[in-house]
Amino acid sequence: MSPLVSSKNIAGKTFKQKGDIFKAKNSYKEAISSYLNALLSDRNNAEIYFSLGVCYKNQGKLDKAIENLEKAVLLENENYEYFYELGLCHLKEEVPCKAIKCFIQAIQLEPENPEIIYHLGLAHEQCGEPDMAMMIYQKLIENSPSYLGAYLRKSYLLSKMGLYSQALNLYLNALKINPKYTKVYSEIGMCFDKLGKANEAKRYYRKFLSAEPDDEKATKIMHRIENLRKLTPRKEKTNSVNLSIV
Repeated sequence: MSPLVSSKNIAGKTFKQKGDIFKAKNSYKEAISSYLNALLSDRNNAEIYFSLGVCYKNQGKLDKAIENLEKAVLLENENYEYFYELGLCHLKEEVPCKAIKCFIQAIQLEPENPEIIYHLGLAHEQCGEPDMAMMIYQKLIENSPSYLGAYLRKSYLLSKMGLYSQALNLYLNALKINPKYTKVYSEIGMCFDKLGKANEAKRYYRKFLSAEPDDEKATKIMHRIENLRKLTPRKEKTNSVNLSIV
């Protein structure tokens, strides 16, 4: 190896290391500058293209992010993170079919990663395939029972379908998994509201307002509580709500 080539390699590694430090500090502009300098010394380094792609993604420059992540994948197709980050970019661009392909490739390399499986579900939602998304979330609940996002997304889809009793079960399970996730109080209250359980609805709405007073939904929920108060007292629906644990 000639002294010139050796010097270039050393310079490339130095710029990459600087880029990694900046990226860790979320200083993406500086990180990008360092990675571009590193590429001058090494045009075939998949890690540099990957890191560039992640930095561009975090800056919201999705075209450049995808361009660099695709180069990383071409150079090294055995790293699940490359496909996963590329899928996230396509998801942000609202191109779910491409995102699905990337997530599937990532899952083939890293089959037990719940985060990838969850985003595959989101991509199917974006693709207009809620049934497929719900199936993915259910599998995720079964295989990774502590993964909160699967409960929340499946509950959301069930609510959209008017299946409030089933959604309520899952929201309550989500709260058992993470009692500190107080934002779910509003969704629990909404399910009780839709099921005609006014007292339970008001209780959870109040719990939400107490925990999340500055949330953007707070004013709307305050109005809903007031409306429930003004309603002529009537016997709540007697339909039992199955609150079994999934």
